[in-house]
Amino acid sequence: MMPFRFDIVTLFPDFFTSPLKSGLLGKALSRGIAEVYLTNPRDFTTDKHRKVDDEPYGGGVGMLMKPEPIFAAVESLPILERRIVLLMTPQGEPMNQPLFRELALNYDQAIAICGHYEGVDERVLHLVDREVSLGDFVLTCGEIPALTLINGVTRLLPGTVGKEASLKAESFEAGLLDYPQYTRPAEFRGHKVPDVLLSGHHGEIERWRKSQQVQRTRSRRPDLYLEWLKQQNSSEMNSSDRL
Repeated sequence: MMPFRFDIVTLFPDFFTSPLKSGLLGKALSRGIAEVYLTNPRDFTTDKHRKVDDEPYGGGVGMLMKPEPIFAAVESLPILERRIVLLMTPQGEPMNQPLFRELALNYDQAIAICGHYEGVDERVLHLVDREVSLGDFVLTCGEIPALTLINGVTRLLPGTVGKEASLKAESFEAGLLDYPQYTRPAEFRGHKVPDVLLSGHHGEIERWRKSQQVQRTRSRRPDLYLEWLKQQNSSEMNSSDRL
């Protein structure tokens, strides 16, 4: 099976050195489940100062990344049949589990352009299929969301996680947050593991966990809970229509 290919267009390739060697992500890359290639737009500049930014037309605060080095960097990359070009920007769609799943299932190559300064020249969007954001906040660089993207997609690729069943039971996979989990000892500083988890009754444990997922999502993420309720109601309506 061909490894998933990440191409990161970044002014700071060294940012990725340690994270790409660590934990499950490092193991997945060493086993060829995915590959990460780092391309620096500065290598594609044509002036003696290797300039990658300039002042915005019309005035304004800060500097913008110039289009020419970014275009040249992206156009230098190999083109796989199922590829997508992403721009890391606060203005993009939120990065979430469904996006990771979509990329892992439907693509073989993801190119991530990391913005800097006050952003990129608007014409760079002609290269881009989708704009992606880590959240409703501003960071100093696009490398942090790009690394998150690599991690989130890679862990969904076959062979990265030892027990693939665990991927289906974790937060967000069923539209709900994860249930509480405990390990030994059965009592710690007066706090006991719920009796149902010690009962050995798998049916009761499963029902308890689902109930906890619903309660936890309703209290911590009411937005997700309402979306889950909509999906449940829609499924029930579809089931009744088939009867």
